Amino acid sequence: MKFLRDFFDNQYKVVKHKFHPIVESFDTIHFTPNIVTKSGAHIRDGADLKRIMMFVIIAMIPCLLFGMWNVGHQHYIAQGLYPELGESFWYKFGYGALKVVPIVAVSYIAGLTVEFIFGVIKGHSLHEGFLVSGMLIPLIMPVEVPLWQVAVATIFAVVIGKEVFGGTGMNILNVALTARAFIFFAHPNSMIGDKVWLGGMENMKATGEMIDGYSGATALGQLPSIDTQAAYDQVLANNTIWDTISGVELGCIGETSVIAIGLGAIFLLLTGIGSWRIMLSFFLGGLSLAYLFNVFAPEDNFYFQMDPFHLLFLGGFMFGMVFMVTDPVSAAQTNTGKYIYGFLAGFLSILIRVLNPAYPEGVMLGILIANVFAPTIDHYVVQANINRRKKRALAVAKIN
Repeated sequence: MKFLRDFFDNQYKVVKHKFHPIVESFDTIHFTPNIVTKSGAHIRDGADLKRIMMFVIIAMIPCLLFGMWNVGHQHYIAQGLYPELGESFWYKFGYGALKVVPIVAVSYIAGLTVEFIFGVIKGHSLHEGFLVSGMLIPLIMPVEVPLWQVAVATIFAVVIGKEVFGGTGMNILNVALTARAFIFFAHPNSMIGDKVWLGGMENMKATGEMIDGYSGATALGQLPSIDTQAAYDQVLANNTIWDTISGVELGCIGETSVIAIGLGAIFLLLTGIGSWRIMLSFFLGGLSLAYLFNVFAPEDNFYFQMDPFHLLFLGGFMFGMVFMVTDPVSAAQTNTGKYIYGFLAGFLSILIRVLNPAYPEGVMLGILIANVFAPTIDHYVVQANINRRKKRALAVAKIN
């Protein structure tokens, strides 16, 4: 590694000083920052922010790889080709990679360009937080989202969602969800409907190759409009609970497979990066409301009657639980606050999903709303602790 160390040291001498933040950004990916604490108590640890972010990226790799395969799988099913799970794996994966990799590339290029510009202007190195956001953004997008919209949404999320608040560690909203929200409200046709989940769907319709009866709408897109038992049974037959667990269904690129998401969750929990308090409370918040809907379900409302676990496994709920709501910057910081924050986010996600057909997913808005309330939750948790200590202090003073 000495040649790399010499290379970066030489770049500091060659490159103009105002562009040193760019060199430092690449330097600290390979080596620990060359910064030493001068005073005060501190902890010496090799796991700096960049390496923690790399761990999160590693946790998302199963979702990314499965998403690539599933994109190809759904595409070939729509054409009536390779319907079986084990057939033509590499055809499916290769097709999916051709559709997904450009979205990932555009996300990183757009976001890192903005980060480098702000780094040069402000004189700091690349903010490590976007290493994760740059991967999250493609995973929560439909495969047919236009690349220019991904670029614009990413730039908007980095500038408005993060930099205006001071950069990494200062944003109040999840950056990836801010990008998704931008496209959702600015270009809703790119995020919902039956034309956004299948790669090459427009081409299939133009050529007439799509098989009869194949729907491009997700289960969450169909459920709000169901008004007969037969239609409800048909949706569940096409989207069984095993489909939602395995991920062999329509949906955003990285959100469909509970198994792939679970592998990432285990990795984050074992490394101590993910918060089990937030994950658990988020799941319980959604599950409790889903059970309440079951209890008070009208006879003609089949959405209310849906199995709670099946409802939670659909769409992006599990992905949001592991990778979105646990964002350490926009989440609550106190232990008690994490329980409240996670429960609120999960509760709101299912509430919005079931009661408002205009937002068939619900997780995005549920988490963003919880992000806004996170500082308030922490404030009252801390204040409650201060009040308890004051009462104990007064009680001791009376005794003495």
